[in-house]
Amino acid sequence: MIGYKNRIKLVRQHDLMDCGPASLSMVTYFYGNKFPLHYLRELCQIGKDGVSMSGIIHAAKKIGMETYSTRLNLDLLVKKFTKPCILYWNKNHFLVLESISNKGGNVNFHIADPAHGKVVLSEKDFKEPWLKGGQSGVALFLSPTHDFFLKKNNSNVKNHFKTIVNFLKPYKKKILVLSFLILLGSAFSVTLPFLTEALIDYGVTPKNLNYISLILLAQLFVFIGIMTINILRNWFTLIIGTKLSVDIVYSYLDKVLKLPLSFFDTKNSGDFNQRIQDNIKVERFLTSDSILTVFSALLLLVYSGILFHYGTSLFLTYIGLTLVSVYWSYYWLKKREVIDYKIFLARSENQEAIYEFYNGIREMKLNQYESYKKNQWVELQNNLLQANIKSLKIEQFQSIGFTFFNQLKNILVTFLAANYVVKDIMTLGALLSVSYIIGQMNSPVHQLLSFFRSQQDAFLSFNRLSEVYTQENEEKESDKKLDPEKTPVDIKIQNVNFKYNVLSHKYILQDIDLTIPRGKITAIVGHSGSGKTTLMKLLLKFFPPLSGKIFYGLDEINGLSSQSIRENSGIVMQDGYIFNDTIERNIALKDKIVDKEKLEKALGAVNLLGFVNSLALKEHTKIGSGGNDLSGGQKQRILIARAIYKNPKYIFLDEATSALDATNEKEVHNNLQKLFKDKTVVIIAHRLSTVQNADQIIVLSEGKMVEQGTHTELIDKKEFYYTLVKDQLNI
Repeated sequence: MIGYKNRIKLVRQHDLMDCGPASLSMVTYFYGNKFPLHYLRELCQIGKDGVSMSGIIHAAKKIGMETYSTRLNLDLLVKKFTKPCILYWNKNHFLVLESISNKGGNVNFHIADPAHGKVVLSEKDFKEPWLKGGQSGVALFLSPTHDFFLKKNNSNVKNHFKTIVNFLKPYKKKILVLSFLILLGSAFSVTLPFLTEALIDYGVTPKNLNYISLILLAQLFVFIGIMTINILRNWFTLIIGTKLSVDIVYSYLDKVLKLPLSFFDTKNSGDFNQRIQDNIKVERFLTSDSILTVFSALLLLVYSGILFHYGTSLFLTYIGLTLVSVYWSYYWLKKREVIDYKIFLARSENQEAIYEFYNGIREMKLNQYESYKKNQWVELQNNLLQANIKSLKIEQFQSIGFTFFNQLKNILVTFLAANYVVKDIMTLGALLSVSYIIGQMNSPVHQLLSFFRSQQDAFLSFNRLSEVYTQENEEKESDKKLDPEKTPVDIKIQNVNFKYNVLSHKYILQDIDLTIPRGKITAIVGHSGSGKTTLMKLLLKFFPPLSGKIFYGLDEINGLSSQSIRENSGIVMQDGYIFNDTIERNIALKDKIVDKEKLEKALGAVNLLGFVNSLALKEHTKIGSGGNDLSGGQKQRILIARAIYKNPKYIFLDEATSALDATNEKEVHNNLQKLFKDKTVVIIAHRLSTVQNADQIIVLSEGKMVEQGTHTELIDKKEFYYTLVKDQLNI
């Protein structure tokens, strides 16, 4: 059996919603069988609203852990605590309570926060965010079963560091030139202290002006050489870095576009922005940070050797006090963690308050809530100010100590060297050389310290990017393609059940069994939330059914290429997107050369031709990001025109005319009827007047199919559909 680890290994959350899986990953590592974050995320059933405690419990049970979640007060938590547990923190976050210590009667709580890191909190600082004003907080206790130790990490997690490093291969020659320039620059830099020594000992002391001139000329050439090398080095670094950044980001975007649409349902735009920044951090780490560090390490090594050459005591004094200054910084860095955590929490609350202030301003003004919210915001600022003051105090202690030890180091080394000069052990030139060296060594030390921080950020970025690269592509080589030349086939839905979250008790679709005949119009109606849009998404392979099957002809949808289904489909979704481009480009999309005849036909069908021709640039008019320059009805008609332009075999329309006025809707509807001929059409509509000519109407209620038939047949039955029509027309 795998033994328990002594401590929790911190697992950073990759996205805003990863705190639950990251906390669970830390606990599994403690028990000796660490699972990767993206694998646990899938088990936790994260949605756009984040992860729930029930999701964490579900994931924990899946990997063989027993769980016990409870609400308890602080005294009981301290009494019951034996092993790491997961806490519900601040009512919007999960983290791990690693241990509880008691020193001198003061209880301290050691927590591992996936968003911030490891910190030690006093009882007062711990109580506030955990209890959040109540008498009890929520904790999840976990323990491994025998099955937990038998579980294997069956996810395809790989170290993608090598993959990203492979991007450097095309730049081998440039990197070799860059390495040579770094070595040459280091060699030039090393000559300067010796030239300084020679200037004093063989030029100034014996008053030899010719020698002084020669040394100063040599120094001038060395400085010119160093400047030239730095210019070339920066030039090569810029070229390699820029091209590498383009390669890495392009590779990432290419991978993202190959992922299934379901992947994006648990992601915010901020998460993708973060990953773009991750790519940039990776590029910076591989190029400028690493190159500067190599350069600094070489200088530090060479200068240390020269210092050792001048005197062992000089070298040991310098290294000893450098280690003391580094330890001092590290000591106060640990002290700052608690303060930084308070600032982190205060800023989170502040951002939340500002967001609420902006989004709720109408309700605030209508209900005279302004004063209360302003006072609440002022209180948050005072809390943040107090935390910042404490942070500043610690930062000053850290900075003063570090500077003091550095200066003390410089003074002591200079004193020892001066002492050697007085005792005729060392020349005056050597003393100035030593002074120059210790001045030059400070910068490489700072660079090496910052490199380790950069390395931590880069590897966190590697992990975030790896999560994307380890996802399976939506398209598989084995997927069969729909043949666009063939006549559209029937779509058959057999006993399909579906829900977005397997932990939910409510099905979005339940026992759906129907046939969508080829070349006919099928309308799907029902109240909001009845599952209409979800059913369309299943037909377009956004998600696989939870159970049951969908067939295009004889081919099951799971074995069909999703791209080929969409290539043969004209699709208008409720939330269709208008790109920041021209009207024609928004309709033609992927066509490099726009077919003017098809474009005019599509614009005519949606009653937009007159509007477009009235514009100064006609179809070449830019319509702004998201279609900001258009009305809601015009946006919808652009989207419909986009579907018509493709001349597809299948047409899927989800509330495609909901924003149109009655006149335009009737005209567009009549035009579409002609275009629907011999095409398989699926229409979702709330306005039942637009579907009464459909060949069949499917009525959904709470995810179930309750009626099926033509408009006349369903009216005659006087059941669910009849009630919908009666309520809508106010009969």
